Amino acid sequence: MTRVAAVDCGTNSIRLLVADVDPATGQLVDLDRRMTIVRLGQGVDKTGRLAPEALERTFAACRDYAAIIKELGAERLRFVATSASRDASNRDDFVRGVLDILGVEPEVVTGDEEAELSFTGATRELTGRDDLARPYLVVDIGGGSTEFVVGDDAVRAGRSVNIGCVRMTERHLVRDGKVTDPPTPDQITAMRADIEAALDLAEETVPLREARTLVGLAGSVTTVSAIAQDLPAYDTEAIHHSRVSYDRVREITESLLRSTHAERAAIPSMHPGRVDVIGAGALVLLSIMERVGASEVVVSEHDILDGIAFKAAEEAEAGK
Repeated sequence: MTRVAAVDCGTNSIRLLVADVDPATGQLVDLDRRMTIVRLGQGVDKTGRLAPEALERTFAACRDYAAIIKELGAERLRFVATSASRDASNRDDFVRGVLDILGVEPEVVTGDEEAELSFTGATRELTGRDDLARPYLVVDIGGGSTEFVVGDDAVRAGRSVNIGCVRMTERHLVRDGKVTDPPTPDQITAMRADIEAALDLAEETVPLREARTLVGLAGSVTTVSAIAQDLPAYDTEAIHHSRVSYDRVREITESLLRSTHAERAAIPSMHPGRVDVIGAGALVLLSIMERVGASEVVVSEHDILDGIAFKAAEEAEAGK
């Protein structure tokens, strides 16, 4: 097995996985997996630039991760950056900062590359399961964008569209610099229309309705699962491969969009960094389920981060 480190830097969070990986068998053994909410995409949708304070939060997390990677002795590090850094006019500042701290340049991947990595991470361990019909639709609801990938053993079609939970919150639920608490019916209607337009765009290239199993990734989806199970705290083992029905997703989404900041923050499994954006993220999930007619979503804790680790291990093996 090859010891690798993978970093996924998105719009809302930056995550690290150090793992021993065997690309041939699809085995991946976690050594360290963690997430830090840095909100790199703060204001990007409006200004087109990464804010200085957002960059510093991200660099601080990178310094912490550098120490962990060194301690565990990873043979190869791959750093992938997604939606926020794709869109920013000052992304060179971001690239230089990461290179200085971690010694590698972040790969600012395209939406299609992001979709393929997400699919690999989410589905490699599902191969051979008789209870999950194929093709899969893998949906990765991030902070700035959502990736849609349909495939069996390999990707058939993928598309990234700009309807992440942070972007939707900032675009529709912020007034006078503050998140409306709770949002108004008009705000929800406008957000829903934006999501539906993005789903139309995704469906131009991805056959969403052909999927037989919906696999949901990332924090909005895993938080909905935690709420559905009424977990006393966030529990990765309970969440991974859990199934949440459409009716339960609808109930949770409606409740989140009616609730105040204090009520959402009081949910035991809620990460503080998701309190303001979870309503938008849940609405994206609900809208997708309605579009494809999914009766349930299979929730995966393995996603683009695991896909990055598999690719890093494959590159390391090829270079030996």
